[in-house]
Amino acid sequence: MKRALLACALAALAPLASAALPREIGRAFLDAGIPLTDVGIVVQETGARRPLFAHQAEQPMNPASVMKLVTTFAALEMLGRDYRWRTEAYLAGPLVDGRLDGDLVLKGGGDPKITLEQWTSFVGALREGGLASIGGDLVLDRSAFRLPPHDPAAFDNEPLKPYNVGPDALLVNFKAVRFRFVPAADGASVAVIAEPPLPQLAVGAAPVPVDGPCGDWRTSVAASFIAQPRAAAASFPGRYPRDCGERDWHVALLDAPTYAHGMFASAFAAAGGEFGGTVREGRAPVGVAPFAVLDSLPLYEVVRDINKLSSNVMARQVYLTLATVDSPPPATLDKAREALARWLARRRLALPELVVENGSGLSRNERISVGGLARLLAAADASKVREEFASSLAVAAIDGTVQRRFQNGTVAGQALLKTGSLEGVRALAGYVIDNAGRRFLVAAIVNHPNAARAQGALDALVQWTYRNAASYDPKR
Repeated sequence: MKRALLACALAALAPLASAALPREIGRAFLDAGIPLTDVGIVVQETGARRPLFAHQAEQPMNPASVMKLVTTFAALEMLGRDYRWRTEAYLAGPLVDGRLDGDLVLKGGGDPKITLEQWTSFVGALREGGLASIGGDLVLDRSAFRLPPHDPAAFDNEPLKPYNVGPDALLVNFKAVRFRFVPAADGASVAVIAEPPLPQLAVGAAPVPVDGPCGDWRTSVAASFIAQPRAAAASFPGRYPRDCGERDWHVALLDAPTYAHGMFASAFAAAGGEFGGTVREGRAPVGVAPFAVLDSLPLYEVVRDINKLSSNVMARQVYLTLATVDSPPPATLDKAREALARWLARRRLALPELVVENGSGLSRNERISVGGLARLLAAADASKVREEFASSLAVAAIDGTVQRRFQNGTVAGQALLKTGSLEGVRALAGYVIDNAGRRFLVAAIVNHPNAARAQGALDALVQWTYRNAASYDPKR
């Protein structure tokens, strides 16, 4: 009876789908409770003029994080693979015998990835340059971006999640705190270590170690976070299963200026410097050489992190940087959108359905079609930045967001993919290389309340492309 109903469903939906859609692909989505009216798919050999099959190819759909493919390909071509951001430090006063009689000004350039290690090195360069103490304040020049106020709770009411951190011209360490849970060797206690150690963050009670499976350890520690813009506190008065070993929990706390202030004060003190000032907004002096400079990683490495790990805030930083190609700072969302539109026009890339809100896919408003994704993937494959773009994608069963997928499949190591996931959305797009070396582009999006069930069907599409695309005859 179930097979008969399934056959009827496929037959009824056939007029809405491409006649060439393989039945086993359609069946996989229907088995997951997802009607084909809410699925878009394109499979095409790179260099071919037409797809092997396409289903609802031009239907605008929410792609979730697959939208990062648009942002990163545009950035590689518009900015260049070796583009770097600069963070600069200026002395607003005389430096006499190691003491600055004035303020230290830090000017952000929109660097998407200032890590804890890079920040420590930057602050160390100030000390090596002869800065031992600061008599004034820390002044932050964040004027490279002009953005509306960011509400980290607006998207899904999860303001402490690092994926909801907003872009900032002086974004340091993703504005996140890593809480490390470290059991003592004798199992009698658990230490909670905050990294970085910010003076504005108080860490209270640690959990009590107990026997038992790790399970949902974040619930069992009974975390309590007090998150104010200028001060924060965290305590964990619950229980911590010994089976967990060491664990990490990343939380976004404090506002961007306070976080940068805490990061600087902590790192400067650790380097032997003296600073007791406050933090405020301001502008860097004009016509003066910086005292120290932090150059970012090259763009191709940043793009690799964005696509393999699906970093939202890094993608948003890069998207805003597109605005600087044709226009001086400050970068705005409108300028970035206009710059992207000009690039698409120069590229003759037809994406009439494209709607970009922030370039990361963390949006309910962004739209693209699978046909548009296919055209983008084809253009990237023929581009001068082909290798940088392709190598930024997660490798099936190897790394990134698909490290744990395809473990039992023949396609392991043979698919380069970007995935996307929101409530009601599942998507993937990228390249599949078969055992003969033929390269196929795949784009698939599901927009349906049951989208969370779609992973098996999406994975089956990738496996099917690896095994069958080269020999597929849509007329049979």
